[in-house]
Amino acid sequence: MIKVGDTLPSTTLMEYIEVEGEGCSIGPNPVEVSKATAGKTIALFALPGAFTPTCSAQHVPGYVQHFEAFKAAGVDEIWCISVNDAFVMGAWGRDQKTAGKVRMLADGSAAFTTAAGLVLDLTAKGLGIRSHRYSMLVKDGVVQTLNLEDGGKLEVSGAETLLAQAKAA
Repeated sequence: MIKVGDTLPSTTLMEYIEVEGEGCSIGPNPVEVSKATAGKTIALFALPGAFTPTCSAQHVPGYVQHFEAFKAAGVDEIWCISVNDAFVMGAWGRDQKTAGKVRMLADGSAAFTTAAGLVLDLTAKGLGIRSHRYSMLVKDGVVQTLNLEDGGKLEVSGAETLLAQAKAA
């Protein structure tokens, strides 16, 4: 499992873009983790799945709500990663009003999650391979803090915990 001091896996995530912009076309676009984190401080959190109750009601809204505070603490971007496809993550981002605040990044084949050693196997519950719920502060691609949840809880990976860590960094 990934730990503090490790470099993030050099994989590619996907991001659904609704408005064409500089270097991004409409539709799913690749996000090379190593390039996207270079020279940046990223508040990264991951969760089991889009549109799930705890993730939609508590986890994502906390990061959206504290966006300005994260910026003030020196965070360049906030990333939400889930083992879903880019279209689902894009729809969920619209639903959660994350535009301009939280990048909703799809790990459709769980390549990032697997490489990080953070796979949560929920096949017995009909949900397939997912990601554990966690958060981390990443500087220039290197993990500075890691907050891994136990079971289905949301106690240590929420926005307030990671924000306090970003302020202390």
